[in-house]
Amino acid sequence: MSNREGFTGGFIAGAAVGGLVGAVLGAVLSRRAAEALLSEPSDAKARKMRQRKATQLEAEGMEVARLSLEDKIAQLNQAIDEVRLQLGDVNGNAQAHSSDRAIGEDS
Repeated sequence: MSNREGFTGGFIAGAAVGGLVGAVLGAVLSRRAAEALLSEPSDAKARKMRQRKATQLEAEGMEVARLSLEDKIAQLNQAIDEVRLQLGDVNGNAQAHSSDRAIGEDS
């Protein structure tokens, strides 16, 4: 039975000490959080500057990619035209070039 009487006293003491430690810890952490919030405007400005730079770099990167794609499309179109001419020669449907026509018309 003596254990039960000691338990009640220990429980009350533990709750009191735990409450006190929790209160001190909460006060310290809330002060740090408040200081962080007060210093946030400079952090927010720096964050906005980084976002602007990232957006600008992204826009420049997209422009470079667009120009590169346009070049690739032009190369593909040229390759398609060359293959079309080669296939026309193979099938006997060779199309006369404008220079060949001019020579043929002069004769």
